[in-house]
Amino acid sequence: MSSPALSVVLPIYNESEAIVPVLEELIGVLQGEWPEAWEICAVDDGSSDDTAQQITALGEKHAGLRLISLQKNVGQSGALWMGIREAKAEWVATLDADGQNDPADLPKMYAEREGYDAVFGFRAARKDTFSKRIGSKWANGVRNSILKEDIVDTGCAIKIFRQHYMDLLTPWNGMHRFMGSLFALQGAKIHQLPVNHRPRSAGTSKYTNWGRLKKTIWDLFAVRWLRGRFVQPTLKG
Repeated sequence: MSSPALSVVLPIYNESEAIVPVLEELIGVLQGEWPEAWEICAVDDGSSDDTAQQITALGEKHAGLRLISLQKNVGQSGALWMGIREAKAEWVATLDADGQNDPADLPKMYAEREGYDAVFGFRAARKDTFSKRIGSKWANGVRNSILKEDIVDTGCAIKIFRQHYMDLLTPWNGMHRFMGSLFALQGAKIHQLPVNHRPRSAGTSKYTNWGRLKKTIWDLFAVRWLRGRFVQPTLKG
């Protein structure tokens, strides 16, 4: 079997209320755009509900859907890293498993990849609580000020990129928030596009603004230090 045109990676943790409709909608988009040339790497991040069983049952109907089960919960960064490592396509897409990202944006982002190594979405009209919107806007401003970057929405999960840019990355907790910085270190050209954002249809968010802030502030300065120490060896001639 030839490699798929696109691998889609979803990190999933206790999403039994939302995961089946999310995957069915995604499968519909992929089948319409890449009839037989797609795969979904659904990474169950140690869920304690029946998320894995629901994915397995749906996978019996769709050969392109693969369940990747982690032995224990490692967090979003670790689940993403594992799913991307297991992906078979040159181009990988990521999105959240809660239904807030719109899979209909994927064909547009894929079409815009020419001349770039990554296409990142940004939520032009967020359907989140006021506190989340304000917290995200503040965090993006601080991050870009410290790192001297222009990533519009680092928290937007929907992205498309060449898989090999993950080769130098290790799965440290918080990595997913700095993928733009870490790709740019390797010379990646990043394009940014506005994408649709929707209210969560079921379940509850597993993260809070304060919970993210406590972790991210230290990561931010660590990434700035790394940027200052990074070297890219090249062969002569």
